Formats: sequence, C-alpha cells, structure tokens
Amino acid sequence: MRRAILIVIALLAGCATYHAQPIAPAQLAQQFEDRSLASEDLRAFLTRELGHDVQPWPVPRWDRQMLTLAAWYYSPALDIARAQWGTAKAGIQVADTIPNPVVQLPLQFATPNPGPGAPFIWGPALDIPIETAGKRGYRVDQASHLSEAARLAIGNEAWKVRGQVRDALLALYAAQERSAFLSRKTEALQQVVQMVSKRRSVGENSGPDVDAAVLVATQAQADLAAAQSARQDAQAQLASAIGVPVAALDGIQFNLGEFGMAPAAPPAADAQRDAIFHRADLLASLSEYAAAESALQLEVAKQYPDIHLGPGYTYDTGTHKIGFGLAGITLPVFDQNQGPIAQAEAKRKEAAARTAALQDSILGDLDHALAHYRASLDAVQISARHLTIARHQLDSQAAGFAAGDTDRLTLTQANADYEANEMSHLDAVLAARQAAGALEDAMQLPLEPEQANESLTQQEPR
Repeated sequence: MRRAILIVIALLAGCATYHAQPIAPAQLAQQFEDRSLASEDLRAFLTRELGHDVQPWPVPRWDRQMLTLAAWYYSPALDIARAQWGTAKAGIQVADTIPNPVVQLPLQFATPNPGPGAPFIWGPALDIPIETAGKRGYRVDQASHLSEAARLAIGNEAWKVRGQVRDALLALYAAQERSAFLSRKTEALQQVVQMVSKRRSVGENSGPDVDAAVLVATQAQADLAAAQSARQDAQAQLASAIGVPVAALDGIQFNLGEFGMAPAAPPAADAQRDAIFHRADLLASLSEYAAAESALQLEVAKQYPDIHLGPGYTYDTGTHKIGFGLAGITLPVFDQNQGPIAQAEAKRKEAAARTAALQDSILGDLDHALAHYRASLDAVQISARHLTIARHQLDSQAAGFAAGDTDRLTLTQANADYEANEMSHLDAVLAARQAAGALEDAMQLPLEPEQANESLTQQEPR
C-alpha cells in the first residue's frame, strides 16, 4: 500500500501547475506610453536582425528599413500572429500524445458468500488503448501543417506591417515636399502681391489685378497649411504603423530620399513567379490544404478499430484471478466511419478551391498592379520632360531679367509658376510610388533589394 501511495505522489509531482497572469489595463497603457525608438531592447533586436551592432545609438536618421524592423518589434498584430503560431505548435504536442491507460477498481460484496474467503470481489484492472493504422501519425501531420500555416501567417502579417510603414513614410515624404514647394510658392506670390499693390498705388494696376493676386496668394497659404497638417497626420499614421505613441517620433529625423525615385518595373513573368513563390498567404493556404489531406487520411484510418488490452487482478471470495484479455474492440459493422470520411473529403475540396481562388485573385491583382505601375512610370517621364521645359522657361526669364528685358514682377510670377510645375511632377512621382507599393503588395516582394533580415517571422512567440 505504501508503495502505491509513493507511486501516486511521484506521478502527481510531474504535473503542471497553474500560474495566474492577470492583465491590468493601466499597466498596458503605461507600457505603450513607455515605448521609444531609443529603447535598448529595440537596439538588441535591430542588432540581431541586421547582423551587426547599431552605432551610434539612438540612430540619428531613420530609414524605411530600420523603421520596418522597429514596427516588427513593437507591432501588436505580429504579437497576435506569433501567439497564434505558439498555439498551433502546442497542437502538435497534443496530437502526438499517447492515450493514457485507464485504471479500473471494481468492488462487489457476495451474499451469500460462496466461500471460502472473504465475501468480496475486488481487484485492479487496466484498459490500455493501442491506436492502429497510423492514426497518431496522421494527427501529427495535420497539426504540423496547421502550425506551418500559422508560421506563414506571421510572414503575411509582417508584410502588411511593412506596407503600412511604407505608406506612412510616403505620405510623410509627400507632405514635406509639398510644404517645401508651397512655402517657396507662397513667398513668391506674397512678393507678387506686394509689387502689384505698389504698382496700383502709382496707377499702373487696377483693383481687380490686386484682388486676383491676393486671392492666388491666399489659396497658396491655405494649401501650405493643409500640407503642414498632412505632415502631422502622416507622422501619426507612422507612429500607429510602428506601434509607438506619437510622442516617440518627436525630434526623429527621417531619411526619405528613396521616395523621390521610382524603380523599374519587373518583367511580367518574373513578377508572376515571385508572387506564386513568395506570397505567404498562398503558401499558408497550401499548408492548410495539406492539413485537410492529413485529416482525410485520419478519418480513413479510423475505419480500423483500436485495440484495448485489459490485464488485471481479481480477488474473488478467496480465489486469486489474473486476466490477460482484451478490454474491448470496436467492430466497424454498421458505419465504417463513412460520414466523417465524406465530410473530410468535402473539406479537402473546399481547401483546394480556396487555394485556387486565392491564386487566381493574386495573379489578377498582379496584372492590374503591373499595368498601372508601368503607366505611372510613363506619366513620370512625361512630367519630367514638362518640368525640364518649365525649367528652361524659368532660366530664360532669369536671363531676361539679368539683361533688363524682364521686370521683377514677371520673374517672380515665373518662379511661382515653376513651383506649381514642381508640385505637378511630385504628384506624378507619388502616384508612381503608390503604384509601386501596390505591385510590391501583389508580389509580397520589394522592387528594390533590401538588406533587412526577415527572420523574425521564424522566431519563437514572445
């Protein structure tokens, strides 16, 4: 009896225990407010992902690559995806579990007692289940495929976060450039107003000319205020994409020069190949299909019954009996698991249809994005030629002013007109960059080579 008690205690000692982890909303809010781009933990993460130490720290100028890594570190959406991967990996352990034996302790009282011993019938017995037809292997395969799909979902979410950072930086670049152009245009138009007003005072201009100049200058001031407001909005959008408070970006300098250029469009065949082999959502859908196939194999294997061994000892009113039989075996006489097999086959067909539909959608989006991007690049070239002509006209006005053939008012108005042409060209470049972003999203691959290491999609959930 003492030995049995010791065995039970030893088994209980190996059991897991529960540890409470309550969530305090105030603590979560404080943790969010404490997030910073100067964090040493963030520096350690960047060092690991980039493969070299980040010097100096804090970084004086943040580019898209560094900000994307910061977003991957702080993003709550990626935390959720990593946690879901952890749950899926735990499912493999559950699927690989061997069924535990069942202890049976029957007790009967015999009356009248057939003798010669005590009038009791009792004794321990075991029910030891043995799975057949490789059922446990199919369960593990199914759980492994689902785990792989969850891991790939991290990569899909990481790309979404990357796109959000890219779009926010593009909006910030657009606001900064527009502010610079509009600032120069507003200054020129204010000078025009001053000169026109002065000419009116000496009778060289009429009232409507002054009013028209004031109206144009006022509109430019309103556009400048809107661009400055858009800059604040873009900064807030960037903070949200990274997962930090807006105050964490105060005083941060950004390297946005890459957004002034548009990379060349890839060949259609290369773009299709990249989309098929790099889209994490498509690869995850293939893993889900493989999981559906394993589920079907499991249901087919369930046609073969499991075996239950039933060894035991019985004290029967003075007689000692030792059993070596089968505790039970299910006979597949009526059902043969046909219903679950049919359902598993239907789910496999559903998974196949879902994968095919996703691939068709990806290729369709890719064709549209590629055509749109090529058209945008053509528009940029046309805009660049127009800007070159405008520059020549401005230079001609400046030369005329230097030679005394053009007055200051005409030259100042020409400067303001040139800034308008600069903004038109900026709009064409921004449209091309937006089209490039859509094409990158269709392929889930950057158009320009990056050194960022995306191994964070492989890391353990934190």
